[in-house]
Amino acid sequence: MKKRTFLWGAIALVSSTYLNRHLTSEGDSQDMSSTKAKATSNSFAINKSEQEWRKSLTPEQFRVLRQHGTEVAGSSPLDKEYGKGTYVCAGCHSPLFTSETKFDSGTGWPSFYAPIENAVGTTIDRSFFMTRTEIHCDRCGGHLGHVFPDGPRPTGQRYCMNGVAMTFVPS
Repeated sequence: MKKRTFLWGAIALVSSTYLNRHLTSEGDSQDMSSTKAKATSNSFAINKSEQEWRKSLTPEQFRVLRQHGTEVAGSSPLDKEYGKGTYVCAGCHSPLFTSETKFDSGTGWPSFYAPIENAVGTTIDRSFFMTRTEIHCDRCGGHLGHVFPDGPRPTGQRYCMNGVAMTFVPS
């Protein structure tokens, strides 16, 4: 029985990862309406057309930042980057996190316990039959990842970010 439960859980995880990776167009069943509405209503400091974003980002950056995708766990070199510096948005180069708040969460994604003040915004993400808190760049609205309440002190938060959505600037 435990083996069957484990297998169904693994199938569900693989399926949700596949769907998240491949269902990223505006016609998704994802409910991220407030971020998408804000991103398309020109209410961020940096506003570009879809064509302009596609021109300035790699295809994977566009998929994650503009279409709310998720990179494959363990695929970003930023997960194991521990030099001193700042993590900036790959879309607009706005500073998001400092190396002082980075920690190894063991998840395969770069993780931080706190963002730079006023650098990120949050919305509720109800995609894939769950409710999560989505994190986006407060300057351009780019999707960065999600925050969870299982991080280290002093905040207890784990900002689980897509490495492809950021660039590391050494100090």
